[in-house]
Amino acid sequence: MAMTMLTVLGLTMLKMSLNITAPRQWTLQQAITDAYLTYEKSLAQRQTFEDITSAESLWPVSPAVSTTTVVFGRLPGGREITGTVSRTRSADTNNANTANNPAGMQVWQLQSVVRYSVGGRTYLKSRTVVRAQ
Repeated sequence: MAMTMLTVLGLTMLKMSLNITAPRQWTLQQAITDAYLTYEKSLAQRQTFEDITSAESLWPVSPAVSTTTVVFGRLPGGREITGTVSRTRSADTNNANTANNPAGMQVWQLQSVVRYSVGGRTYLKSRTVVRAQ
């Protein structure tokens, strides 16, 4: 009888400790993907207009989308946090309109969307950078 009680108590304590660590892993994954999106935002802000508008751009012209599988980071224990990054760019409607845009300014929206899964649920996060020249 005492052994059964100790086993039940041990299993209950194990379950409680797992319940405590699960939210921490979710929070850690949120922080890591937010950090990756900060990298994506800074990458978009650093691109020259020649790179943005070239055929080899990381952000193809919408509706085309460039999707890449990436490793965002690692959890304690070495488990990888992976997901996909989808990039696209769209031009402002006045880019080619000389009547409304006599200076010939170019404005582009560079959008990066991160897709990843945590605990069987899929999450999407996005960042859009507006670049003007």
